Amino acid sequence: MTTKYTEDHEYIRVEGATGIVGITAYAQDQLGDIVFVELPSVGKVLNKGDEAAVVESVKAASEIYSPASGTVIEVNTALTGEPGLVNQAPDTDGWIYKLRLTNPAELDTLMDDAAYAKHTA
Repeated sequence: MTTKYTEDHEYIRVEGATGIVGITAYAQDQLGDIVFVELPSVGKVLNKGDEAAVVESVKAASEIYSPASGTVIEVNTALTGEPGLVNQAPDTDGWIYKLRLTNPAELDTLMDDAAYAKHTA
């Protein structure tokens, strides 16, 4: 299992041909209390960089961009009733959607843990 990061603070945790996408702890900390998450539709085809979801907090609304190309195969419906999961556990229970990757080579352009830590320092 590998985790990669975008400059916009999305993460993608890769398990085989599936990517689990959410926002980083750093991002949710900057946003404050999350009050609403607009999930993508299952079956939606995304290209790397496409807007995939929207997270609204008490401070602002932020678009979530797809870190890689693929098809949405699952969304975290728990966020509909409990958007605060993104604040409580952004990289476990607060994931946003799962993507069946169509071009895994795109992941090579993303940051690893060390590069992301430097990016947010």
